[in-house]
Amino acid sequence: MTVFSLELKRGRLALIIWTAAIATMLAISILIYPEMKAQMDALGEMFSDMGSFSEAFGMDMVNFGEFKGYFATECGNVLGLGGALYAAILGIAVLSKEQKDRTADFLLTHPISRRRVCAEKLLAVYVQILILNLAVAVVSLFATLAIGERIDAKIFVLIFLAFFLMQIEIASIMFGLSAFISSSGIGIGIGVALLLYFLNIIANITEKTEFLKYITPFAYADSAAVASNARIEIKYLAVGAAFTVIALAAGFIKFDKKDI
Repeated sequence: MTVFSLELKRGRLALIIWTAAIATMLAISILIYPEMKAQMDALGEMFSDMGSFSEAFGMDMVNFGEFKGYFATECGNVLGLGGALYAAILGIAVLSKEQKDRTADFLLTHPISRRRVCAEKLLAVYVQILILNLAVAVVSLFATLAIGERIDAKIFVLIFLAFFLMQIEIASIMFGLSAFISSSGIGIGIGVALLLYFLNIIANITEKTEFLKYITPFAYADSAAVASNARIEIKYLAVGAAFTVIALAAGFIKFDKKDI
């Protein structure tokens, strides 16, 4: 597991920074809730009556005045987008950086197959995403307990599970894409993550664009919907799983035959 260990070591600083940033922002959002609680009912009614804007961000599905609705909305904004960006950057760079940094020649001269290299790098990506989500979940739990609020354990777990699965899908798609490029793909990763985020917003606005929910993983990771229905939409998750498998297969096949 030499490649796996090396990837974790190379990515530890970025992991610490991203985890600290997301956890801190979400903790602050939770800790200020008591100060805003008196105004939440009025804000909740206002946000829920803003038509397409409310539907775009799922504010019509939850009561923003209750902690559950507030937490789902803030978690979606902070961990949803922040985690997606981290997963995209992590996935798009994991294979392409070997050729970009000219370390592939050294790596591939060792007695280890290319598929083994891919597998260990992919595992390292998944482990880093898992660490980020577990850390943010623990910080969020302690922040919630610190202000004396409670949230249904099932909903809490489902929200973080949905975001974890969404980040895994995005990282996997970017992993597959990284095998086809030889330069820095950070811009591509950020662009794809933002595109998928806005596709979900567009899909929420009108039924005519609802088909976009089958394209973007943000559909099953919509924290407002998860909190409202107490479940993850399996039909969207199943399509996302198919995209994940296809992307991984393409990445492994391409990297195995790639002229480096």
